[in-house]
Amino acid sequence: MTDQRPAPAAPAAGLRERKKRRTRDALLRAALLLFVSQGYEKTTVDEITDAVDVSQRTFFRYFANKEEVAFAVQDLVESHFVAALRARPDAEGPLEAMRNAVLASWDTIGEAIAEVVPVDLYMRTYRLIESTPALLAVHLRRSTELEERISLLIASREGLDVDADPRPRVAVAAFSGVMRVTGRLWGQGEDASVAAIRRMTEAYLDQIGPALASDWR
Repeated sequence: MTDQRPAPAAPAAGLRERKKRRTRDALLRAALLLFVSQGYEKTTVDEITDAVDVSQRTFFRYFANKEEVAFAVQDLVESHFVAALRARPDAEGPLEAMRNAVLASWDTIGEAIAEVVPVDLYMRTYRLIESTPALLAVHLRRSTELEERISLLIASREGLDVDADPRPRVAVAAFSGVMRVTGRLWGQGEDASVAAIRRMTEAYLDQIGPALASDWR
């Protein structure tokens, strides 16, 4: 008769994964709290690990450096948007699909963020990125990489070769430009809520068509 006793290993493996997730999330929360309270550049890895009572070795098991921590939740937000864009109906045009995807993302991202860090902490971190030169430079580089990823997705939706037809990259550039403007203006405002950036994003995206009109008078 075959001995089936090793089977309970699966729950133990699941417990280990949950513990690792809790440790990663604790490091992330501690890092972001320190970043927004005393500044990104002034915060050290030692301060982050001391706040969680773990070693530097543990920190580097989850994150390559401070930069990766600073953008960890942004990675989640961007992946959420890309998934929403993939799910848009084929009948929607490129700009319509991107508009609807980003608005749908803002409607649902709060819950996904809250599983990792408080939503207000993410919003404060976003503002920190916009106001910290070193992080802003990384943010712009990452935005360029995301634009290319979205351009490929739009081209695939439309059955186009992105290198032969410039329209996917042009449409994404227009969309991304609006997103950068609204992010910057929101970061300078007094309302740091998800609702505020969603309202501003919708209002500005709705002006892409009029702004491209030949006559503004």
